[in-house]
Amino acid sequence: MNRFFAALLVLALNLSSLGYAQQSVDKPAFTPPTKITGYRDATAELQTEKTFLAVPSAALAKEHLRTLTAVPHVASSPEDKATAEYVLKKYKEAGLEAYIQEYKVWMNLPAEIHVDLVAPAGVEMHGPSREHVDGDDPYQNDPRVLPAYNGFSPSGDVTADVIYANYGRPEDFKKLKEMGVETKGKIALVRYGMNFRGVKPFVASQYGCVGVLIYSDPWDDGYFKGDKYPKGPYRPDTAVQRGSVQYLSQYPGDPTTPGIASLPDLPDSKRTPPDKAADLTKIPTTPLSYKDATPILANLDGPDSPRDWQGALPFTYHVGPGSAKVHILLKQNYEYRTIYDVIGMVKGSGHPEQWVITGNHRDAWAYGAVDPNSGSAAQLEAVHGVGELLKTGWKPKRTIVFASWDAEEFGLIGSTEFAEQHADELHNAVAYFNMDVAVAGPNFGASGVPSLKQYLREVSQGVPSPKGGSVYDQWKSVQDKRDKERASGVTSALGGDSRRANATVKKDVSVGDLGSGSDFTPFLQHLGVPATDIGSGGPYGVYHSVFDNFAWFTKFGDPTFEYEQQMARVYGLQLIRMASEDVLPFDYEEYGKEIVEYVKSAESKSKETFGANSPSFDSVKQAASRLEKAGAQMLQAETAIEGNPDRMNQALIATERAFLIDGLPGRTWYKHSIYAPGEYTGYAAVVIPGVNEAIDAQNLEREQQQLQVLTNALNRAAETLEKGM
Repeated sequence: MNRFFAALLVLALNLSSLGYAQQSVDKPAFTPPTKITGYRDATAELQTEKTFLAVPSAALAKEHLRTLTAVPHVASSPEDKATAEYVLKKYKEAGLEAYIQEYKVWMNLPAEIHVDLVAPAGVEMHGPSREHVDGDDPYQNDPRVLPAYNGFSPSGDVTADVIYANYGRPEDFKKLKEMGVETKGKIALVRYGMNFRGVKPFVASQYGCVGVLIYSDPWDDGYFKGDKYPKGPYRPDTAVQRGSVQYLSQYPGDPTTPGIASLPDLPDSKRTPPDKAADLTKIPTTPLSYKDATPILANLDGPDSPRDWQGALPFTYHVGPGSAKVHILLKQNYEYRTIYDVIGMVKGSGHPEQWVITGNHRDAWAYGAVDPNSGSAAQLEAVHGVGELLKTGWKPKRTIVFASWDAEEFGLIGSTEFAEQHADELHNAVAYFNMDVAVAGPNFGASGVPSLKQYLREVSQGVPSPKGGSVYDQWKSVQDKRDKERASGVTSALGGDSRRANATVKKDVSVGDLGSGSDFTPFLQHLGVPATDIGSGGPYGVYHSVFDNFAWFTKFGDPTFEYEQQMARVYGLQLIRMASEDVLPFDYEEYGKEIVEYVKSAESKSKETFGANSPSFDSVKQAASRLEKAGAQMLQAETAIEGNPDRMNQALIATERAFLIDGLPGRTWYKHSIYAPGEYTGYAAVVIPGVNEAIDAQNLEREQQQLQVLTNALNRAAETLEKGM
């Protein structure tokens, strides 16, 4: 087949899937939009978007994923560097100005990991067991797969009785105390879920525990959900969820350089000694499969666990202590290691100082087919699309930045170091678009700051769904079905991402809030760059295990790679549309309305907590209402494209920055007054965190102080909008 004919065939197939050719009779038609918010005349942009959407290829996405997941590639490894070089090559082939940025960061790799059940007599467990399933998995026996371990756990050698502490939340340990269960000097066995894993040892250490074992219960992502791999998509007996236990709620990135970039030539005198780093776990922590956790749980004495603590293993869970005693031996190899971000840029023709940034991380605990390389493959096809636009002579008004981050799995390291290195340039950044798990199934979902929630809805209306209609149509259909199930008390099996909360004041498809756990964190919550996060979910039980590989993905995740193609289109369309808007499409009316609701909720909680002593919320409510009003006026001006677009855009860019404060109490790296990861959730967002966390701490003086801080931030944001019109 000659190259010209092959190109025509690929284009025909792509156009057919876009809906520009004959639609399948059993699929609703996709109708491309005819208008776009933010453009005086959208004719040229709509043609640009049509050209772009025809480029991303399911077949090429499959080859990217096959290449990127061929071998395990933990951050800093030679295999990891090879993936960086592959991405760099693809960036350059597309015509991007591209380079690899190295950082020198503090990281651990496992030297020796042992968990042994030493009592009761006659019961043996020597973990972690090798991850293995019967059946055809060609990836499970690669000797380069590291033993299951937790990033940023200290070394340790402890032997102690075990207690079961459910999900390891503060309320779980508090319940143990109420039950009279001694936690001091014990090893806590906790299950994954409900909060970021780094919070679990943080809380356990506060209650005097000397070690933590984190296991995956089949209730949460194993056979209780459905058939286990390789028959089905859920976690098999030996699969272990690796992951970092860095205390992300304190700060992300290299633990030794909070606030500054870990460049290779950074002198040690500029670094925080690792033993003084506030975000590092203090007690040895390591993960287990439910196969290895079973004999521990089955031999616990003490009271029955509260019934909502019962998992899916076939016996009654007890909280201990008694009978079960475990020896944990962890030898971690800590040193400064080199990681590799890949950066590709297209300089803007009108406002090159205004950056529109998109990122996805590339490193994985093993193969990482879903997390993160489904995102990497989709990103490379978005890059492919931008490259084809460049060949036509197209130039964006604003500078486009593509980023392939490294060491995200250890604590958002690559993205955080880049953001800290380029803080000055990012002062003019327009937006950051994140993608981590691009595809685990067919169900699209998104999170973002409220000013970009409507933008996400509109972008999704411009991309065809493999099921027919637009991505928006399918997104709304799934949400409507989920809402009906919730209303009827049925548990949804539609899949999704625990990092995404559904929060919106608009009577439209729900868009979640941003907490943490992915690379939008340093851009939004440290530097005040508006951000979004997108993905497509489904039944997925092999997270952070050796079985998150190309074989699982092609069997359960996206066999046809149509959803990879879809995500490349949505991801890229966010970027190219924002890069050339006449007026930036930020909706600060929706932002203001959401903040009004946050304030009302906090006021009610404060009155419940402090009663008659609850402070007045009048000033902060007035400031929130002022922001909502200014946002509505600006949105009207944006829609009509009235006034001076450059002045309006400068105000719209600056408004998110106006929410920044000197830092949250006790964790000053987080500077956003509206959103932060919860101190005891890690993933999920806490809204107006300064105020809400003061109430949670029952600290009236701190609440009063944080109310004033929030009031000032809201007034700054409102004033910024008012001056921009």
